[in-house]
Amino acid sequence: MHFKSQFYEDYTLGYTRETLGRTITETDFVIHAGQTGDFFPHHMDAEWCKDQPFKQRIAHGTLIFSVAIGQTASEINPEAFSKGYDRLRFIKPVFIGDTIRSKVTISEKADDKKPEFGKVVEHVEVFNQRGEIVLACDHLLLAKKKTPVLSQLPQ
Repeated sequence: MHFKSQFYEDYTLGYTRETLGRTITETDFVIHAGQTGDFFPHHMDAEWCKDQPFKQRIAHGTLIFSVAIGQTASEINPEAFSKGYDRLRFIKPVFIGDTIRSKVTISEKADDKKPEFGKVVEHVEVFNQRGEIVLACDHLLLAKKKTPVLSQLPQ
């Protein structure tokens, strides 16, 4: 991990980057359940799950979200900060032993109400080892501009 300044103007619509894979383990399930208090049988009870539609334990959606977003955090950009995530969807279940990877695409750019910033949306897609999309969301960023538009500066 390293620092890399990237201003609003440096983001290019359609630019895509992909991460390496990460295999989800039973330890991930246990640690996440302990951290969140979510011990629902869908995640923790292998015997109960045998009679359920997926026939095995499924990963917490928030676990997959956390791991996937962590995969994308390879650079520290002091010129931007996260405003949060929109349109988070858990599309397919993830099981113990599945390997996920993340793909980030710059999908939107717009001026912000503060002229010294611009809004950037990174569309995040998470895939399993079969290439099936398992999660999607939009990461909202506020990025400094190199130089604000003078006509937008407060009078």
